[in-house]
Order: sequence, then structure tokens, then C-alpha cells
Amino acid sequence: MVGKERRYILAGIVILGFLALFSLLWGQYPISLEVFRAYMNNLIFSTPVDASYNLELIHNIITEIRLPRILLAILIGAALATSGAVFQAMFVNPLVSPGILGVLAGASFGAACGMLVSENWLVVQVMAFVFGFIAVGFAVLVGSMVTNSRSTVMLVLGGVISGSLFTSLLSVVKYVADPYSTLPAIVYWLMGSLSMAQLDEVLLVAVPILMSIAGMVFMSKYFDLLSLGDEEAKALGVNVGLIRIIAIVLATLASSLAVVMAGIIGWIGLIIPHIIRMAIGPSHKLLVPLSAIVGGAFLLAADAVSRLALSVEIPIGILTSLIGIPIFIIVLKNARAAWN
Repeated sequence: MVGKERRYILAGIVILGFLALFSLLWGQYPISLEVFRAYMNNLIFSTPVDASYNLELIHNIITEIRLPRILLAILIGAALATSGAVFQAMFVNPLVSPGILGVLAGASFGAACGMLVSENWLVVQVMAFVFGFIAVGFAVLVGSMVTNSRSTVMLVLGGVISGSLFTSLLSVVKYVADPYSTLPAIVYWLMGSLSMAQLDEVLLVAVPILMSIAGMVFMSKYFDLLSLGDEEAKALGVNVGLIRIIAIVLATLASSLAVVMAGIIGWIGLIIPHIIRMAIGPSHKLLVPLSAIVGGAFLLAADAVSRLALSVEIPIGILTSLIGIPIFIIVLKNARAAWN
């Protein structure tokens, strides 16, 4: 079984690497393999190249435009897919996604407030992150107040209330925003986009996202036990409350940072775990890390389509919804067998 798991992981990494190379070379200004090889040899070994190669232009395209975007797509896809797999395991519900506790609605409201009060992009990002966590905290608080317990049902209900609250507050912000400048910026950001990726920001946010994903992968052995139900997991010696709190914090951190960097990109956290579960089974020891790899590959492929399909760029959030809906309809036909 270990050899089979490694083969799945290796196959996913190979596909991800191929998509990353394709995205790096193909765009409005295509770069041939020959030119890319010459650029890399010059960059690493200082090998002289043909004078006809505009290495400065190629360097700018790769390092300032395409590489940050590729890295961000992989990080966000991995974060959303892994968070979705973890939330589905904790709540034992195939319809759960990273937004179940209101983090997406809270982060959207925070970003909209940031755009309303400041033109500084860092302010927007910080407020999106803060309100994403506030929304989750509010969901947990509401769920605990209703029954003085932390059952999964009450958490979900708290998430529904929190999401509805911050969605309503977002509507208020959109209503009072300047319709000629701020409102279009808010609407465009809510559609999701990777076009604002900057290498220094991507590398900065990569650390907490990768740490969150690593933590969820490390905890994957407990998620199989949580799927049996709280009582069964407790009987097997699992501290259900502690595991659930840690998992919620890690998944919320990863998904909120994804929203901070690229806006609302839906369906990845819902459909990717389903597809993998159907392909390899319900074991979270393989499901969680493979969700990270496939999620990154899926968003990378979707981003390539959004850039190349038309003469203008399609917002990535719209594209993932258009792709995700038919895929989810197909997945639903086999969801029961996959979960059983």
C-alpha cells in the first residue's frame, strides 16, 4: 500500500510540474523550450547566449509575471482543496467546503471595508485576513451559545449564521461604496483573480500556507477516526475537541490566506476531495496530501485557460464555478459509494 501511495503522489507531482512548465512558457508572449534552456543556462552557469535573445525581457516575463502567478495558483489551489478535505472529514458531510464556517464571507467583507477606507493593498489584505478569522470565531461562539456544546451540527449552524451576517454586511459596504471607483474594484476582487501576484508577497504568504497544509497532512491519521463519529473516536483514545479545534484553525488559516491573495475562488475545496475520494478511496492519509497536489494542479490549469482562452482574461473565480458545477453534478452520482 505504501508503494501505491507513493505512485499516486509521484504521478500528481509530475502532472503539477508539467502544468507549471506549460504555464511558464505559454502566454501572450510564448517562450520556446530552446530559449528557456538558454535563459536557464545563462542564469545558472552564466553561459553566453545568442544576441538575438532578449534575455532581459524574458527574465521580466518569467520572474515578475508568470512565476509569481504560478506559485500563487499552486498555493491557493492546495490550500482550498486541503481545507475542503479536512472540513468534510470533521463534519462527516460531503457537501462541506472551506466556507462552511463563514471564513469566505468574513474575508470578503474585510477586503471590501479595506477598499472603502484605503487604497493601500496591504490594508485590504490585512482586513480580509482579520475578518475571516472573526467570522469563524463568531460561528463557533454562536454554536456554543445555542446549546453550550461544540457539536458539529451547531458549528455548521453557527457558520450559516456567520456567513449570512457578513454577506449582508458586504452588501451594505457595496451599497455605500463609490460606484465609479471603489464598487467596481470590490466586485472584480470578489470574482477572484491571480493577476495581482507579486513574488515577494507570494513567498511571504507561502510560509503560513505551507505550514497549515503540512499540519493538516500530519493530522490526517486522526480524520479517519473522526469520520466514524465522536463517540467512536473518543472510545479509540482520540481527543476529539482538541483535534477539531486545531484542524479548524489550520484550515481557516489556509483558506483565509487564499482569499486574501486572490479573492473568492469557489468549488475547489468542494469538488477536488470528492474526485480524489472516488479515485483512491476514503483514507485521509492519502486523500489530504493528494488533495493539495491536485488542487494546485487544477487551479493552475484553470488559470492557464483564463489567460489563454480569450483575448481578455477571464476572472478565475468565474471559471472555476463554470467548470466546477458540471463536475460536481457528475461526482454526485458516485458520492455515496465513495463515502461508504
